[in-house]
Amino acid sequence: MEVALTTINQYLADLLLPFMRISGLFAAMVGISAKTLPNNVRVLLTLFLTVLIMPVINPVPIPEVFTVGTFVEIIKQLIIGVGIGFISSIVLNTFVLAGQIVAMQTGLGFASIVDPINGINVPAVGQFYLILATLLFWALDGHLAMIRMIVLSFDALPIGEQWWTAEQFKAIAHFAGWMFVAAVTISLAPIVSLLIVNLAFGVMTKAAPQLNIFSIGFSIAQIMGLVIIWITMDNFTLHFEVEWDRAQQFMCQLLRVCPP
Repeated sequence: MEVALTTINQYLADLLLPFMRISGLFAAMVGISAKTLPNNVRVLLTLFLTVLIMPVINPVPIPEVFTVGTFVEIIKQLIIGVGIGFISSIVLNTFVLAGQIVAMQTGLGFASIVDPINGINVPAVGQFYLILATLLFWALDGHLAMIRMIVLSFDALPIGEQWWTAEQFKAIAHFAGWMFVAAVTISLAPIVSLLIVNLAFGVMTKAAPQLNIFSIGFSIAQIMGLVIIWITMDNFTLHFEVEWDRAQQFMCQLLRVCPP
């Protein structure tokens, strides 16, 4: 049996370019992009998903695989995948930033551990918020939503035909800026509560100057910080649902599609 060279090139293009877009997604997506996940597992997941969605993707209009144009197209597919996966990382980093704000206000920032996703030291409160947000991401089928978005992106941005515009890159940057606003909103209740505690310390210092407020105030602020985090934990799920719904709506607007 003879197989034409054009058929082999077409099959390689249909496999390689979607593989690179999905690789970009998994390189930036929550959970799968963690440094604790082995690279061979990530590659196998990417290959498995690529083979699954190949039948529903239009043939790639690239006659030759080993050309400079194909290399440029590979870079484009990586950028598209990373851009989509980056949106989910923004949602998770919002809660990490909120935890860091709360930790700095309560004095709990001295306790820091290594973040397995980013590979840096973060306050324990931020890591605690990150773990909760990651669990909610999987519980709410966030990984399935991201896979759905990457599949829909092949219709919105066909390989070799369309590319992101400057407005779409600008929209991603603006969405990343909202991370700081959302983090302050999430940590607003603990910040106000601790402000009241600090005002109470100020009144105590004024009423009884002989008290060493620096020795007792620091420990009381930490205890009150833990109590406030425990009290405001009921709103964590609500905040995550709001931020995740906003991220999904943004991905729909970015790709100009709406999932069924």
